[in-house]
Amino acid sequence: MAEVEIGIITDFFARPVVAALELTGELKAGDKIHIKGHTTDMEIVVTSMQIHNQNVSEAKAGDAVGIKVTDKVRHGDKVFKVID
Repeated sequence: MAEVEIGIITDFFARPVVAALELTGELKAGDKIHIKGHTTDMEIVVTSMQIHNQNVSEAKAGDAVGIKVTDKVRHGDKVFKVID
């Protein structure tokens, strides 16, 4: 399984459990991502994402998006798209 870096975590919100990320690549709903950092290591499938509180199904490099995550992530964690 290959991974390609597509962004970096810029913020985290505990309620709801949401991460903000700055994209350097494309991301679509349904994509599997791997968030990796100093103390973070999680794989999730992107079920939904938002840009400026509007639901979107895909985003591109340069977009700042919010996604639901299953646990705490930290500023600076790297985001990778998992390619089967």
